[in-house]
Amino acid sequence: MSSVTLTSSDPVQSTSSKEEMKSNSTLICAPLLGDSVSQMLIDMEKAKAIEADVVEIRLDYIKDFNPQQDLETLIKQCPLPTLVTYRPKWEGGLYEGDENRRLDALRLAMELGADYIDVELQVAREFITSIHEKRPQNSKVIVSSHNYECTPSVEELGELVARIQATGADIIKIATTAADITDVSHMFQITVHSQVSNVPVIGLVMTERGLISRVLCPKFGGYLTFGTLEAGIVSAPGQPTIKDLLSVYNLRKIGPDTKVFGLIGKPVGHSKGPILYNRAFKSVGFNGIYVPLLVDDVAKFLRTYSSPDFPGFSCTIPHKEAALQCCDEVDPIAKSIGAVNLIIRRPTDGKLIGYNTDYVGAITAIEDGLRGSYKVTSANGSPLSGKVFVVIGAGGAGKALAYGAKAKGAKVVIANRTYERARELADLVGGDALTLAELECFRPEEGMILANTTSIGMQPRVEQTPLAKHALSAYSLVFDAVYTPKITRLLREAEESGAAIVTGLEMFIGQAYEQYERFTGLPAPKELFKEIMSKY
Repeated sequence: MSSVTLTSSDPVQSTSSKEEMKSNSTLICAPLLGDSVSQMLIDMEKAKAIEADVVEIRLDYIKDFNPQQDLETLIKQCPLPTLVTYRPKWEGGLYEGDENRRLDALRLAMELGADYIDVELQVAREFITSIHEKRPQNSKVIVSSHNYECTPSVEELGELVARIQATGADIIKIATTAADITDVSHMFQITVHSQVSNVPVIGLVMTERGLISRVLCPKFGGYLTFGTLEAGIVSAPGQPTIKDLLSVYNLRKIGPDTKVFGLIGKPVGHSKGPILYNRAFKSVGFNGIYVPLLVDDVAKFLRTYSSPDFPGFSCTIPHKEAALQCCDEVDPIAKSIGAVNLIIRRPTDGKLIGYNTDYVGAITAIEDGLRGSYKVTSANGSPLSGKVFVVIGAGGAGKALAYGAKAKGAKVVIANRTYERARELADLVGGDALTLAELECFRPEEGMILANTTSIGMQPRVEQTPLAKHALSAYSLVFDAVYTPKITRLLREAEESGAAIVTGLEMFIGQAYEQYERFTGLPAPKELFKEIMSKY
């Protein structure tokens, strides 16, 4: 297990036979963090209602905890199987009291019928020895190890698995911290390889960079994953909600043969891609999953997740230009633009092919906006012909918009915070360049088009805008590639100034058609896409 790369030679590729594919046995566990028994009981019912399989009762969260009285109530009245955890502060929990009292409470929970007991590796051998003669047959001991600093190498994780297994654990749990999304590949290899030992493994990687470890558990043989009752109320960094696991990621349907697609970007938490693609996949029975991929180094990411199990990726800010350099082949249009927003792994030879669907989605949405609002027509069929088209931003999306507008006959102007970047792109497409400061007073003619391709105004910085309101009156239409929120400050103030507006969602839907078709080989369900995104 020395390699950290999930390649075609790795067992990750062929994790299961068709026999094993028949069901997804990964459990969804809801951590209960109530500070009282009564709150825990309420949360148990919530967990059952949203279809959790197990609840984790975190005893260290309960104030004035009385083991004898409270455990009986919690375990006997729980409508779901119970996993009892009494996490000490030295392992990331809240308990700071006497260690013997803590372990006694866990032993009592086992005697009272808890389905799982979670005990830390540091005390596991002693604990398991102490229950040897009176261990209930149906109660399983999870021995856990938490690393809040990093994710060790595959070799080190393998040694950790052996140490935990040697304690007599029924289930191994390892939680580490992702410094980079490629760290998660270490855990995937561990859960896949550990299946031969017949000791179930819970292998999770914390923080947003580790999210895929929680979502893709069923694909790589993880015994259990955690999902929260509500957003933001987590027992460890990076936990998704149970609602998202089930309704966005279709976790029950993920299996060893499920193909993994996703959005490479930084940030990615705002993306509606998982909602759009996963629902579309589900509607046609396509065995794929689309996940957000918080990537720092796109080249490193693509080297690591190089298996055919990862056949395609969308790509967004700030990686569109770097991603082009990572592709073995690039579509001529994408090469002209100098950026890709779609990478497909060719199944015949594994080579990465780069495409750009941004310009089609954005330009079509802007043309439709002009036709719809002003009934604009032109001799060559495009309402952009002869218009001054101002692009804010000189990154990958800016290049796509500039290229697309120029191809439609527009007079392109690039405005960017650094003039050198603006000048470079302007020279590339045969346009003019400005700084953002100069754009404030730029008004060569009325009825111009403005397209923001930067992340200015994206959540959480919704109060920001790339151009002051007083400068917007010169534009007949304003487009913003940002789509969270749907109506940015720029669009709101543009509309107040009398301009037609086109949202980033319209571009997002337009560019997603081709991506879906290249991912699946199926025609895009355009009406379904519009229906899904109409709710956002």
